[in-house]
Amino acid sequence: MRFLLVEDNAELGDAVVAWLSMEGHAVDHALTLAEAHDWLAVAEYDLMLLDVMLPDGDGRSFLRETRTAERLPVIVLTARSQVADRVDTLDLGADDYLTKPFDFAELEARCRAVLRRRGTPAPVVIPLGSALFDPSSGTLTQDGESQRLRNRELRLLEVFARNKGQILSKSHLLDRLFSQDAEVTENAIEVYVGRLRRRLQQAGVQIETVRGVGYRMTAP
Repeated sequence: MRFLLVEDNAELGDAVVAWLSMEGHAVDHALTLAEAHDWLAVAEYDLMLLDVMLPDGDGRSFLRETRTAERLPVIVLTARSQVADRVDTLDLGADDYLTKPFDFAELEARCRAVLRRRGTPAPVVIPLGSALFDPSSGTLTQDGESQRLRNRELRLLEVFARNKGQILSKSHLLDRLFSQDAEVTENAIEVYVGRLRRRLQQAGVQIETVRGVGYRMTAP
């Protein structure tokens, strides 16, 4: 998944980015509303985490703007714990809110819940040849033996598994796995694809290279 975090507290923002990145998600971090506008203009996100009090404006006004422009799911991060504040936030169109300070595991759980409600497919066991892939547990099971995937291997395999038969460009895969400011090249995708090929070899699953375009997963 790819997230946009709008949070002016650099320390908190870095911690959130680090946590979600460890879970294999791509996160872009905007410190101001102006930066958030810039990110939204150039990238596609699965969910936005939005602070309320920002240096250049009120996050609630920004929430109202985004609600008229697109259906991007939004979780508001706020230090305000009064019931009236929470009700106002939800009435403006937020999908959920989280009061600071919060636990990172709870944040990720709320992200999953919002995406389920918004119609993003919930993780289910996906058959891949003779293997079974479970995105929720991050495991690939074959012949009764399970192997746990590393975070970015997991996210990459989920992208392929949900788009079997489709050609996916390297740039698209980079966009799903890494934030915009991550210093990575398309070679990183080649490395992860190589790892997945070795894991899937016995299952009869192939990740084909489509020269000059990208990759395509085929499975019986």
